[in-house]
Amino acid sequence: MFEKVLIANRGEIALRIHRACKEMGIQTVAVHSTADADAMHARLADETVCIGPPPPKDSYLNIPAILTAATLTGADAIHPGVGFLSENARFAQMVEEHDIAFIGPTPEHISLMGDKIRAKEAAKDLGIPVVPGSDGGVETDAEALAIAKEIGFPLIIKAASGGGGRGMKVAYSLDEVEEALAICRTEAKAAFGDDAVYIERYLGKPRHIEIQLLGDGQGNCIHLGERDCSIQRRHQKVIEEAPSPALNAEQRARIGETVTAAMKKMRYRGAGTIEFLYEDGEFFFIEMNTRLQVEHPISEMICNVDLVREQIKVAAGIPLHLTQDDIQPAGHAIECRVTAENPETFMPTPGRITDYHAPGGMGVRVDSQLYSGYKVPPYYDSLVSKLIVYGATRNECMMRLKRALDEYVIGGIETTIPLHQKIIAQPPFIDGNYDIHWLEKWMGLKS
Repeated sequence: MFEKVLIANRGEIALRIHRACKEMGIQTVAVHSTADADAMHARLADETVCIGPPPPKDSYLNIPAILTAATLTGADAIHPGVGFLSENARFAQMVEEHDIAFIGPTPEHISLMGDKIRAKEAAKDLGIPVVPGSDGGVETDAEALAIAKEIGFPLIIKAASGGGGRGMKVAYSLDEVEEALAICRTEAKAAFGDDAVYIERYLGKPRHIEIQLLGDGQGNCIHLGERDCSIQRRHQKVIEEAPSPALNAEQRARIGETVTAAMKKMRYRGAGTIEFLYEDGEFFFIEMNTRLQVEHPISEMICNVDLVREQIKVAAGIPLHLTQDDIQPAGHAIECRVTAENPETFMPTPGRITDYHAPGGMGVRVDSQLYSGYKVPPYYDSLVSKLIVYGATRNECMMRLKRALDEYVIGGIETTIPLHQKIIAQPPFIDGNYDIHWLEKWMGLKS
């Protein structure tokens, strides 16, 4: 087992990883920018190393600085967390070249699944259902028009690299294809440095369903059920729940077995998530995230498995001790992503926390780096807290969530807590009858 893990991230996820390491008797190294010198993960870690100024490119994306920090502190493993370098195959490769363990998938699997076109091809080869569309990247307008006529409308054009909703455009007729193609290429080039795009059929009212996986790289793999991430704003998840209120036992068993078999063939290592659009009883592969997900706690809550602990174990070469029969999901869990944003305009609201009181009680978990006096910096993602609530039934879970949101106090800045309070009071959410477009329509936003 590792003796010292460097956490190459910040915020609540860095604190989450630190806690798992300490419970395993592993020392931690926190790297931080100058803006995060007072962050909770840096306060609690055994060692800290400042790796640069606030801009991510000069700190949390600064590979030489992170590797130097790992070498100087004698860390024998690096956990990349989520975002930043967590799905950077070059970083994973360089970590291993420095004889440091990378707590995540192999560089080859990160590279494969990081390219959406190659990932879709791999999914098809592995027997995972995919959305009808182009076989690869679309090079010309003429090719795009031909594919559009074949698969029908509406269709969506997507950037081959990246994510987060950027480089996506829906076309509803042939007249819109060329303009949508040009917009996507421009956005993709600006955001990801790669203007490659592909085309898929656009589903009208799908759910966003994802399957949590865990493999040891030795041919063993299990799934931890599904999460429903359909409450979204502009392709950004807002609320997630597990299990999905839209699936029955046969459907969840079928898709779980399909993806687990595929990952066994790949000899996948670490935590990973395969994301699907689900409509009319059919699943369609979107992408695979080769890392820990922001919403991983709800899978942990219903399956009673510490995913970070398991990530660390398999990265150390320990075979997966869990079997699929050991995973017996029970109850219901919901996660609210609380961000430092105006709940109506979504403008970022960095600033100093003047009051902080986290909700508690049975079945309530808060993953957050906040404390009274902490200053939320303006340089990073606006996520400041994850409120995770568990109940024996979905109704019990929702009632507990309402109570927890009412208790939660974050003073000094605006947050999206009021938005979450409104969402969970809406009949479509209460009934579990929503799709990926519902939140935007309810809020009167354009996609």
